[in-house]
Amino acid sequence: MNDRQLFLLIGQSNMAGRGTVEPRDRVTNPRIVMLTRELQWTPANDPVHFDKPEIAGVGLCSEFARVLIKTDPRITVGLIPCAFGGTRLDEWKPGDKLYTNAVFRTRKAMESGALAGILWHQGESDAGSAKAATYPERLAAMISLLRRDLGAKTVPLVLGELCRANPVYASFNAAFSDVVRRVPHSALVTSEDLRDKGDKTHFDAESLRVFGRRYAAVFLRLKAAANTARSGAGSL
Repeated sequence: MNDRQLFLLIGQSNMAGRGTVEPRDRVTNPRIVMLTRELQWTPANDPVHFDKPEIAGVGLCSEFARVLIKTDPRITVGLIPCAFGGTRLDEWKPGDKLYTNAVFRTRKAMESGALAGILWHQGESDAGSAKAATYPERLAAMISLLRRDLGAKTVPLVLGELCRANPVYASFNAAFSDVVRRVPHSALVTSEDLRDKGDKTHFDAESLRVFGRRYAAVFLRLKAAANTARSGAGSL
């Protein structure tokens, strides 16, 4: 029986995915499943998210999952889509709708697997705002509470940079490095050389696939580092 590893997907539109769906994105794999709006597991295909059905498209999570199942034939990847386009960080505060929904859906998912990671991509709605300077401390605080509420205090967190084609976003990307310094067991994924759809905000489908592979590589490094740390502690 495969080990189901679960990944919480949160943030705004680039995590939800706005890439154009192609036939290859509809191909399913029995080892990659997604949690539907109705809390049912089904073979994953894009769009994985359902935040805005009329514009939801290819995201980074499917390619992320494809990389993981290639690295370990024993696992199944379970995707928990909770991102919502156009949202500010303040809309993800504990007790508010988006946070509460993410915790509820993840807890339901954890009835049939173990939470292996949190994938975050958000910040477009905060970049350039009056509260941009406090983003790192606010996100770090939210992640700490989220981990607590999920009973997963050391679960890896992987964040991604915003689209560099927009100078406001490119400048804001420094905030994510600050988040990583504040949050243990976290790492940042570069958006270097990724293309946008022409709006200087949303990555195109192929760039999201590349982004997914980068997220996977960073997650695997975090996982390996955690395993090494545990092995070292056990040998003392």
